[in-house]
Amino acid sequence: MSASVSLAVTHLVPLAKEVDQNKVTPGVLGFVVFAVMALAVWGLMKSMNKHMQKVDFKESPSAEEAKASGGAEPQKG
Repeated sequence: MSASVSLAVTHLVPLAKEVDQNKVTPGVLGFVVFAVMALAVWGLMKSMNKHMQKVDFKESPSAEEAKASGGAEPQKG
């Protein structure tokens, strides 16, 4: 664990002690973890969208197929 993380945890633990001991709540630390996970998912989705836009979904015929068909488009039927 890095020094900054351990320092943050030491500041957040006393905040959790102020809550009623009979209640279970996620508290500030739960919100921070959820917010970080939400930002990570948003970043991954943005990156995936950028990569998917680069993909060419039309398959070009291979050199052997083009030579065999004489350069003409294959007929559908």
